[in-house]
Amino acid sequence: MSVRLLLADDHTLVRQGLRALLEREQFEVLAEAADGFEAVQAAEKLNPDVAILDLGMPGLNGIDASREIRRASPRSRVVLLTMHPDEHYVLAALRSGVRGYVLKTRAAADLVQAIREVCAGHMYLSPGIAHAVVEAFLSKNDTPEDPLTRRERQVLQLVAEGKTTKETAVILGISAKTVESHRTRLMQKLDIHETAGLVRYAIRSGVIQA
Repeated sequence: MSVRLLLADDHTLVRQGLRALLEREQFEVLAEAADGFEAVQAAEKLNPDVAILDLGMPGLNGIDASREIRRASPRSRVVLLTMHPDEHYVLAALRSGVRGYVLKTRAAADLVQAIREVCAGHMYLSPGIAHAVVEAFLSKNDTPEDPLTRRERQVLQLVAEGKTTKETAVILGISAKTVESHRTRLMQKLDIHETAGLVRYAIRSGVIQA
C-alpha cells in the first residue's frame, strides 16, 4: 500500500513541484494546504501517514502546526521543509515532535528518503543538520524551553504578522477580549511591552521568519 501524504506550503508552485516529485515515486498525495491551520484540519480529517510542512507558513508556522497535528492525528509523522539550517530552528522542530528536517535546497535529493525513514520509525535530518544538532546539545548555551502556551504562540505569530485583534479573534475562533488577554499574558511572560519587541522575539524564536 502506498504511503499517504499531506503537503503544506504557502507557495502554489512549490506544492506543485513537490507533488510531481512525490507522485513519481508512487506516493499518494491526499491533500494540499496553503497554511498551518489548513494542514491541521486536513490531518484531522484524513490521518495521513506523513505530513510535509513548510516551516515558514503564515497564520500557523510549521513547528506549531506539527504540534497540533500530533494532537489531531497521533499516527501521522511530520517532515519539516525549510531554508533554515540554524540550530534553534532544528531544536524547536525536534521538540515539537518533527521526525524529519529537510532543507529546501536539498528537497529533490532528500525528501523521498526522509519520508521512507520516518515511515520506518526513524528520524531524518538533511546532511549538515546533524552536526548543528550535536553542537547545540553539547553547548552549555542550549536554547531554553519556550515559556509560552500553544495559544499564546498562535496569538504571537498573528500579532507579529500585523493582524489586528479582531482579525486574530476571527482566525482563532475566539473573542477579541480573549485575544487581548493572551496578548497581555505573553507580554508579561516575555517582559516585552511593545509590538516591535514582540516581532523581534517572534523572529528570534522561529515563530515567523524575517
